[in-house]
Amino acid sequence: MQDLKGKVAIVTGGSRGIGREIALQLARRGADVAINYRSRSADADEVVKELENTGIRSMAVQADLSDMSAARGLIRKVNDAWGRVDILINNAGITRDKAMKNLTDEDWTDVLDTNLGSVYATCSEVHKIMMDQGYGRIVNITSFVGQAGNYGQANYAASKGGIIAFTKTLAIELAKYNITVNAIAPGFTETEMLAQVPDHIREKIVARVPMGRFGKPEEIARAVVFIVAEGDYITGQQINVNGGVYM
Repeated sequence: MQDLKGKVAIVTGGSRGIGREIALQLARRGADVAINYRSRSADADEVVKELENTGIRSMAVQADLSDMSAARGLIRKVNDAWGRVDILINNAGITRDKAMKNLTDEDWTDVLDTNLGSVYATCSEVHKIMMDQGYGRIVNITSFVGQAGNYGQANYAASKGGIIAFTKTLAIELAKYNITVNAIAPGFTETEMLAQVPDHIREKIVARVPMGRFGKPEEIARAVVFIVAEGDYITGQQINVNGGVYM
């Protein structure tokens, strides 16, 4: 099992949920970890303390990733501070769930700019650093909704489907530089986003999952860390971690 000592990782949306667990598991493998957050500074500070308790360097960087200049600035800030960026985990994402008849232009652009635009912006900045290093690992968090669709999530599905297509294209372009680019597609996972769903709807959702339960953030994080630490010959792939809800 490879460790990640000496590697620098960035996890967007790293102050809670899946992003927090990814950051912690990367740190346990020895990577220095910078997390990004948009507004919840107290949560971010708490995660930084947890990360530093593992003996690695950590920092929290505030940035609204729907702004492409801010997303690029996140990459530059970490690179300026630590001299390299080896691992980028694009995890930040939002929902604005509405059926098409109620969906507004703002609902559409907010989700596309945050979920898909941020992936483009961070990758467009970090790939140059990784090319100079001759090494890089990029993992983009998508969703089974980007494969299967889901009622009331046209904007979210479009953003996550776009991430899958973007990942495959970037993987082709960067493979010769020893940079791998992959996507992890979670199913329904126990996060704050899912916790907001009423119980009677949650029951209907879990009934769709062949394994009969929701995923856990640590299960998604383990897949991410495997790709980063062990997946040297894996690129351009979309790996489903979804309990069988989409096959």
